[in-house]
Amino acid sequence: MSTAMETLQVREAAGVWHVTLSRPESRNAMSLQMVRELRDVLRQAEAAPGSRAIVLRGAGGHFCSGGDLRDMAAARARLGEGGDPLAEVSAAFGELCVAYAGTGLAVVAVLEGTVMGGGFGLACVADVAIAGQSAVFRLPEASLGVVPAQIAPFLVERLGPSQARRLAVTGGKLDADAALRLGLVHEVHASGALDSALADVLHQILQNAPGAVAQTKRLMARARWQAAGELIRDAAATFSRAALGPEGLEGTTAFLQKRKPSWAPT
Repeated sequence: MSTAMETLQVREAAGVWHVTLSRPESRNAMSLQMVRELRDVLRQAEAAPGSRAIVLRGAGGHFCSGGDLRDMAAARARLGEGGDPLAEVSAAFGELCVAYAGTGLAVVAVLEGTVMGGGFGLACVADVAIAGQSAVFRLPEASLGVVPAQIAPFLVERLGPSQARRLAVTGGKLDADAALRLGLVHEVHASGALDSALADVLHQILQNAPGAVAQTKRLMARARWQAAGELIRDAAATFSRAALGPEGLEGTTAFLQKRKPSWAPT
């Protein structure tokens, strides 16, 4: 299935949703329309039977240059109309990050060229981030007199507070290899090898039971805020439900029979 939106190109195949940010004239700056469409695609993917993963990448050799400054200008023009239009613009992007961070689907980001601001944030919420050698990561908000308000929690989660603070106060310019050393991305490849690397990652993801992946992601999200001792009983109950459920029974049976489980591609 292939779908064209105003700011995205979307293709679904075998449960994998390939979502390309498609505003190459602005290095895929994230407009409010793009935020809305990314939320819509996620809802569609989560509702579709057989969905397993979402791949995010950018058109034209760049991932995303951050928020669209034209949306900020339009919001400033509405300041006298009541409410706080700038806060609403910011919150819409924050809700997008929370939605992608919280989905039970596997999220893979393929990062090339410019990865700035909001694009940096999307890289941080991805379960797997693959970078090309051309990728350059920037956190320019403070140099513009603003703050990385919505991506800050995800930056701290990905890198820890020390590195997050360093990047925030220095404007955080990183090449792909530096991003790999910090743990911002998980793999770095030559640009011509990215599609092959993505195929390898997707193959690994698709060996795993989709329900088990979703439950594992939820448990790990809770582990960020709760001590391990507080999770023992809930984690044990989650394990028991999984082991006794259809995925657990199929997975263990397939292992004993030395065959692939039903969810794994041949």
